[in-house]
Formats: sequence, C-alpha cells, structure tokens
Amino acid sequence: MSVAVEIKEKEPKTEPKKMLVTGAQGVLLSLLEEGVDTIFGYPGGAIMPIYDALYDFSEQLKHYLVRHEQGGAHAAQGYARITGKPGVCFATSGPGATNLITGIADAQIDSTPMVCITGQVFSHLLGTDAFQETDVLGVTMPVTKWSYQVTRAEEIPEAIAKAFYIATSGRPGPVLIDITKDAQNATFEFNYKKWKKITSYIPVPKLKLAEVEAAAELINQAKKPFVIWGQGVLLSHAEEDFKAFIEKAGLPAAWTILGLSGLETEHPLNVGMLGMHGNYGPNLKTNECDVLIAIGMRFDDRVTGDLKRYAKQAKIIHIEIDPAEINKNVRVDVAVNADAKEALQALLPLVEQREHKEWVQSFFDAYKIEFDKVIREQLYPSTPGLQMGEAVRIISELTEGKAVLVTDVGQHQMVGMRYYNFKETRSNITSGGLGTMGFCLPAAMGAKVGAPDRQVIAVIGDGGFQMTIQELGCIFQYQIGVKIVILNNNFLGMVRQWQQLFHQKRYSFTEMVNPDFVGIAKAYGIAGSKVTEREYLQGQIKEMLEHDGPYLLEVVVEKEENVFPMVPAGDSVANIRLD
Repeated sequence: MSVAVEIKEKEPKTEPKKMLVTGAQGVLLSLLEEGVDTIFGYPGGAIMPIYDALYDFSEQLKHYLVRHEQGGAHAAQGYARITGKPGVCFATSGPGATNLITGIADAQIDSTPMVCITGQVFSHLLGTDAFQETDVLGVTMPVTKWSYQVTRAEEIPEAIAKAFYIATSGRPGPVLIDITKDAQNATFEFNYKKWKKITSYIPVPKLKLAEVEAAAELINQAKKPFVIWGQGVLLSHAEEDFKAFIEKAGLPAAWTILGLSGLETEHPLNVGMLGMHGNYGPNLKTNECDVLIAIGMRFDDRVTGDLKRYAKQAKIIHIEIDPAEINKNVRVDVAVNADAKEALQALLPLVEQREHKEWVQSFFDAYKIEFDKVIREQLYPSTPGLQMGEAVRIISELTEGKAVLVTDVGQHQMVGMRYYNFKETRSNITSGGLGTMGFCLPAAMGAKVGAPDRQVIAVIGDGGFQMTIQELGCIFQYQIGVKIVILNNNFLGMVRQWQQLFHQKRYSFTEMVNPDFVGIAKAYGIAGSKVTEREYLQGQIKEMLEHDGPYLLEVVVEKEENVFPMVPAGDSVANIRLD
C-alpha cells in the first residue's frame, strides 16, 4: 500500500533583522527598556547627539528643561522619592557634569535611586584638558554607588542596564554613566538585557533567623522598649509590616526626618520626631528605655547627639540592609543585617502580644510639657507677628494631611515636619543627610511631575528659595502645578538662631534684604500673593490651594522666631532645651 506524501520545500531561514542604531539612540532605547518616561536635563555640546536623538523620542520620553543642572538632579530626586522609581537626569560635560554633584551627593547620603547620564568629549581628547573636559568619574566616585565611562557605542546597553540594577537594588543610590561623544555618534547592533546579578555585589543580605530570634527575645523581655525608624521602612515598602509589628508588641515609635510619613502622625504609638529638634519625650526616653530597636536608620549625629551619652542603659537592636552602617556609630547587641520588610515579616510571629500602657503614656506626658511650654505658642501664637508653625498648621488642616510636603533645610524644615499631620506614606520629601539649601523648589517640581494627581507643597525659606529660584522658569514653561510657600523671616534663620544662642547674638552675615518674591513669580507667569497679617493667612492659603496651576505665597513671619525643642550640637539627647 502506498501513501502519497506531499513534500513541501523548506522555507529558507531568515535571520532576524539587525537593529543598527547610533549610540545616542541606544541610550534612549535602553531607558525605554527600563520603563523610563521622564527625564530632567540641560543640553550642551558633549551630549548634543543624545539630545538630537531625543527629538524623535518626544512622545515616549518626556523631557523637562531645567534652568540649572543642580535643579535637574534635585528634580530627579523628588521624582524618585515620590514614585519609588529611579530619577533620570542628563547633563553635558565639564561644568554641566560638575553642577550635578550637589544633587548626586544628596541622593547618595539619603539613599535615593538616580541615574545620571553625562556627555563627555571625544575619547581621543580624554586627558588633554579639552574644552569642557572634566574627570567626572574621579569627581563623582565618592558620592555614587557606581560610576562608569563609556567610550564605545557597543557598551551602552550593558552599562545602562547595570546602572539601573545598582541604583535600585539593596540600599538605593545614585549612579553615573559618562559617555564620550564618539560613542554617542557611532552605530552598533542594539540588544538589551536587564541586569540581574553582579559577582561580589550582594545588595540584599540573606536573613539569618538566629539574629531575628535574638531580637525577638530581647523585645519580649523588655519593660521599656522603644522603636526608632528611618527611611529604610519606606524604601523596602514595609509600612504595613512595621505598623503590624509595633501594634502587636505595643511599642512606642519615633521617626527620623527621612522616616516621617511611614506611619500616620496620629497613630497612638507614634510618639513623634527625635533628634536635634525632635520631641521632648523621644529624646528623653532614649536614655531611659531598656531595649532600643532601630529600623532602617543609620544613627546620624543629629539623632544621637553625644555618642558617649547615648542610650548607654539599653540593649540595642539594629535592623539595617547596609552592613557598613551596623556598629559604625553605635555598638549594638543584636544586628539584623537584612531588608527591613523581610526582617519585620520574620520578626512579627516571634514577638509576643504586649501592651506597655504606662511606658507609652510617659511619652505623651512629656509631650504635654512640651506643648505647654513651646508648641502652643508656635501653633496658636499670641504675638502679633505670624509664626511658621501656624502657617504649617493651617496648610495641614486645609489639605487634611494628604498633601506631599517638600522642604529645604533650616527652621522651616523642622517646623514643617513637626507640625504637618501626615496621613499618607511617601508624603515627606526633604534633604536629610546633606542638608542642601536649594533642594526644595526643584525637588517639589520633580515630585509634582511624578505624582500629578497629588497636591505638592514646597515649604521653603527665603534663603534656600533664592539658591534655585531659576527653576521658576521650568515650572512656568511646563505649567507644573506645585504650590510654593515662602516662610520669609529676612534671615538665614537656622544660622541666625545658632548665632543668637551660642554666639552672643553676633548676627554675622545672616540678615537678608530680599526682593519682591511675588513680583518675580509674576514675571515668570506664576500667580502669587503676600500675607503679613494673621486675619488674611487662612484665606490666602486657601486661595493658593484652590488655584489651578503653580502658585507662590509669601508668608512674612517674625524675624527672630526660634525653633524649639533643641538639643545643642554635641550634647546628650537628654539635655533638650525648650527655650
């Protein structure tokens, strides 16, 4: 029996089409592969090929032309802090790259994921002091998680994939890719693979159950336990795990300035801010607790004060992802080197259901003393002049604690974080470790771009505002609806406070003669108003919040208002001043 079989000729194999692109196009395609849709930057000669390619990617990649590269870095930080995604910024070589340094250093110490891409002179000119050449790798190496120079177009996809992996894994931070102009111009076959592993780089340490069990044993035995939490709780998305942990074990908890908003302000176990301008109770109780549990924080000097007099009576537990931070400043009894979320999830079933009612109440008893001596007058002043605290209180009330508050550094920063009643996570954006004046305005701009549906309010001092005032141009051009509140005391307020308290009121070069801020805003096409009297304050804030688009409100406050409580620099946290 024969069977007829139809024989088909084999179709010739076709090779997949090679995608030949320029290095500049490869940069943008790589960003798209990483899910990037927003870039902050400023063009220049050495990065011009990338900007030329960007012209054809405008529908996929939204670029914001900042007015200074430092503003671009801070905007990328604000975007990253509110979205949890890495911020991306571009700059050219030489001064463009060096102008990024402050923002990069700020991101490094505050663990903010950021990918910076800089143009560089042609590779054959490297080391010749060519026009606008700077050794950007040498300059940025101390303030980045990783920096790399690309001299061949073929390196671009791998370098960018590696950059995103390093920036976002483990303890986040900034990275920088410096790309020579010839690498941007050359063509190559584009192929992109996301990076998943780097030999010898262990971003998330393996959790050791023995460490968790030892921590649980100390917590279960404690009579006066106390938790301090930092930004690690937010970075690991552990807010709910953290809340469940402190509620089960009945633990009073205080926050560092970067940990703020990880737990709603009014939670019954939230005992407030600690550190130099922190609440009376948390600072005093640090030196009274028997077990101190630190989660996702690094024992900064503004938190600890004099290390020789810091929590010497307590057993200390430190949950921290970065091994370099453990035992760096404070010797601990139990170190849990792990991601905060993973550690808290392992710890939760091991801790006992407890209540420490009298101990928790003692924090609020201390707060009552503080309220009567300091806080009442800051929030509900009897003096004719406006106070910073009352402005923040009204903003908090009118926004129901749901806005994003962005602050610079100084008196307004401390007041803003102390008196805004945060209801939602990732609502506090500030410069913590570096304390960068000029951070607020561009960071608020980036935050609003990252969360256009949220109300973003920049609370800023008159000094810091003028350091990056040019970003009003970017806000105007793209109609970024950030609300700007300048608390104007015509001083560099925090420095003046130190001069008053510790330098016999020798106000050396801290008084400022300021311009017409509202007039400047209007010159940029931004609506604004100025308030000097209490009867108009609430109405003006309400008008600002209801305005469609960006708005600047100048609030003229008392010139010599001080921020208390205060722990003098280098003193014990127990020696906290209320006046």
